Amino acid sequence: MARELDGLNVAILAADGFEQIEMTEPRKALESAGATVQLISPAAEKVKGWNHTQWGDEFPVDVPLDQTDAVNYDALMLPGGVMNPDHLRMTPAAIDFIKAFVTAGKPIAAICHAPWTLINAEAVKGRMITSWPSLRIDLTNAGANWVDREVVNDGNLVTSRKPDDLPAFNRAMIELFSDGRRHAKGVSR
Repeated sequence: MARELDGLNVAILAADGFEQIEMTEPRKALESAGATVQLISPAAEKVKGWNHTQWGDEFPVDVPLDQTDAVNYDALMLPGGVMNPDHLRMTPAAIDFIKAFVTAGKPIAAICHAPWTLINAEAVKGRMITSWPSLRIDLTNAGANWVDREVVNDGNLVTSRKPDDLPAFNRAMIELFSDGRRHAKGVSR
């Protein structure tokens, strides 16, 4: 992969129970493309992944959520898993963090169950979105146009359905984040 994301700062927001591969594979892709990636969490020190049907590995939190600000990042990646987004959407600081990206028009990539948090961040109305199929009704009720596709790009938002879609999701995420930087060039932060 080219280093098209050199100098880009990306936040990955996760709580315990994120689908492990939906964090680790996008993180590898982002870092391979040159981005500086930080794992942000409401947890202070470590966060635990979910590996399909059982608990996965623990990962060090780079920056606790209560010690950072969205202004420090150019883009946001949201991994899925059932427990992770359910916890995040009930954590006001996490929703405020996501809303700051939405308000600033910064690019966001969300996979699997992660669009649940986008509902609470009021970021889905009128948007074309995909997700894990069980979220279809929730997203539709929140005003999204839900479709069953491997990857959906809608402006500054890219969404995907499941771990099998990771190769396409990673390509679309890197393209979106690269485009987002080009559009923000010349804007002081």
